[in-house]
Amino acid sequence: MRSGRWESAFLDPAAPGGWAVAHCKQQFLGDSNGVLFPRDWLKRQDLRVLSEHGIGHFAGDAVYLLEVDTPDALDGCNWIGLRHFMLQAEEDLFAMLGFASQIGTWARENRFCGSCGAPMQRMPRDRAMRCEPCDIQRYPLLSPSMIVLVSRGDELLLARSPRFVPGMYSTLAGFVEPGESVEHCVAREVREEVGLEIGNIRYLGSQSWPFPHSLMLGFHAEYVSGEIVPQPDEIEDARWFPVDALPRLPAERSIARYLIECFLARRAGRPDPLLSGGGQGSA
Repeated sequence: MRSGRWESAFLDPAAPGGWAVAHCKQQFLGDSNGVLFPRDWLKRQDLRVLSEHGIGHFAGDAVYLLEVDTPDALDGCNWIGLRHFMLQAEEDLFAMLGFASQIGTWARENRFCGSCGAPMQRMPRDRAMRCEPCDIQRYPLLSPSMIVLVSRGDELLLARSPRFVPGMYSTLAGFVEPGESVEHCVAREVREEVGLEIGNIRYLGSQSWPFPHSLMLGFHAEYVSGEIVPQPDEIEDARWFPVDALPRLPAERSIARYLIECFLARRAGRPDPLLSGGGQGSA
């Protein structure tokens, strides 16, 4: 697999040549050379392609996405989950696959109109699907969500979901609801998930989170009052951890890990870490 800069772009699938990735439900087809295949070769394989999309350039070469119906077996290949690439792939490759996964998910979920059931038609010069009878357009979905590190002096509030790998604790997160600001969401989610009141909410940065289509807005907040009461079915455990006795933490490229590392860096007088694939604030 070649490394290089990834740039998203709207490419015409009618154009010849290029490279392609095959995606199905947050999995990518790969072989010993990686996940980029010669486009013409990949289209000749026995894959049930739902749609094709031009998604951008990798190392200067055009890249297309084949969204397939099911992850069928292909000789010499296997299907690899997107989270694997978040943990192990170089950053530009994960950025490309994260974008491809979001476009593929959008294309799969908008083949038919949600109002009348008619087949959706692809817009020729825009990344959108349109229902002609209803005159409804559907663009790739983006779900804003917040993630927050809460501190109390030299202690960090970390919690674990039943879905986490054993021993791992992370920061609190939740989706923004209609009609509320992100800051209101931060306070509400902390109150709902662990029963605490917080203050001095400060924005630190954002990160695209393609699992499947979130934009994570990261914050730091300070404890004000209350005792930890984990929300049933959502929080398996939550506790205060001294900074010198932290548990197993989230993946290094995640914004959750960035929030923790940023707090530790500022406490020690070091420069802020870099947020992988994200935009950073200055609070």
